[in-house]
Amino acid sequence: MKIAGLASNRGRNLLHLDDVAPGGAELSVVLSNNDGAPVLESASERGIATEVVEREAGESREAHERRILDRLDGYDFDVVCLDGYMRVLTDEFLDDAPTTLNVHPSLLPAFPGTDAHEQVLESGARTSGCTVHVVTEEVDGGPIVTQEPVPVYEDDDVDALKERVLYEAEFTAYPRAVRWFAEDRVTVEDATVTVEGDTGGAFPQRRYTSEDRSEELRYGENPHQDAALYADPSCEEATVVDAPQLNEGAKGMGYNNYNDADAALGLVKEFDDPAAAVIKHTNPAGCAVGDSLADAYDRALRTDAKSAFGGIVALNRPCDVDTAESITESFKEVVVAPGYTDAALDVLREKSNLRVLDVGPLGEGDERFTEKHTEKPIVGGRLVQERDLQSPTADDLEVVTEREPTDAELETMVFSWKTLKHVKSNGILFATGTETVGVGMGQVSRVDAVTLAAMKAEKDAEGKSAEGAVMASDAFFPFPDAIEEAAEAGIEAVIQPGGSVNDEDVIEAANEHDMAMVFTGDRAFRHD
Repeated sequence: MKIAGLASNRGRNLLHLDDVAPGGAELSVVLSNNDGAPVLESASERGIATEVVEREAGESREAHERRILDRLDGYDFDVVCLDGYMRVLTDEFLDDAPTTLNVHPSLLPAFPGTDAHEQVLESGARTSGCTVHVVTEEVDGGPIVTQEPVPVYEDDDVDALKERVLYEAEFTAYPRAVRWFAEDRVTVEDATVTVEGDTGGAFPQRRYTSEDRSEELRYGENPHQDAALYADPSCEEATVVDAPQLNEGAKGMGYNNYNDADAALGLVKEFDDPAAAVIKHTNPAGCAVGDSLADAYDRALRTDAKSAFGGIVALNRPCDVDTAESITESFKEVVVAPGYTDAALDVLREKSNLRVLDVGPLGEGDERFTEKHTEKPIVGGRLVQERDLQSPTADDLEVVTEREPTDAELETMVFSWKTLKHVKSNGILFATGTETVGVGMGQVSRVDAVTLAAMKAEKDAEGKSAEGAVMASDAFFPFPDAIEEAAEAGIEAVIQPGGSVNDEDVIEAANEHDMAMVFTGDRAFRHD
């Protein structure tokens, strides 16, 4: 798509459109009614054709616009984009030209006119933004194509607000509108704009997020990085954000504390029965489900007490005094639970720097997971995906080996899979019963992840062994070598997604070692 740009001054939006080429759109020409407009030099330096058609003394608007149309007649363009073009166009121009767009520095219909920023500040509005609209002879009254909001802060003046609207709103909304036209998705009819596909749903064309700063953090991942926590007030799920800190006097939560606490809470939400997890750098150092909370914590800790030092503890039941006493036997940074008994708080508060977070009731079943998507900011954008809420039962698993798993192995497989979803990929997890034995996380080689899990089970697990354990893998085994490594460690059953071109070779290796193997049909990668 080709654009004819009209500007009277700097034309920064037009130059930005040239920079980003939304939908492949290109500027054919930039025309100004001001011979001294800086946009002319800027466009020429970029190799864009330029034209100047100034209005002569006594010349009517219609006559001036006819000369503009005549000058543009030699160029190929599909849409006209105005940018600070300081003339009101008449029907003479609008009837003969293709669709003409303009961007206004407010959220129309509020604050029309040339002094929009002043109006916003005088009104006390807390949100401003911009509007891209189809130009009609009614000034700032044409049908709206899209809008983009920005906050208005207490200390804003006109210059500060103007800059935010330009760089955060206009530089977002104008390219979006042009891209929609370039993709032939816009219909303008009877003073109405319709955009094909601009609907809601899980992944809408546009996302507006509004979050309030909940807390300034001591620092980010490292002391030289500043950081803050922002809260989504609409979230209904139990979360560590804004969770009351019950140990007065303990130092504030840091970026890593929140990140790890969130990971720990997400893991224990997986289980209906009493569960405990110890997290280090968002990975489980250990996890277990038990008859009691204290039992679950003890078995989780004994997976790798060495790595659990300085970690985060999460519980899916209110913390009782027995569990609290076990937690305080070694150094922990944070405890996360849906409540605490008074006796448990007395014990936990003896550790002056232990952060104690009360996230409130977790809910039951699907109530525990009301947030259906996760997000990860990347430079220049944001990745959004469905949350990995898969929770297969024993009946969902496909047995692919000659030996079928026992009922006990099936129970361990289900536990392992729920836990493995929270291990960074490539991830391997060894488990017996409903407790972890060894975890191999974040390896670039799946065989190395098996080796690491076996080593942790052998060296760091207290009173546990890989002998007779179940191995879970978050993705398929591309070769039988990991099965050979697991067999050497004593693994007797395997749960994995399946789907490799070498599945038959992997199954054959399992059969040779009398292993039971099941496929889930879905992998459980976790890269964040």
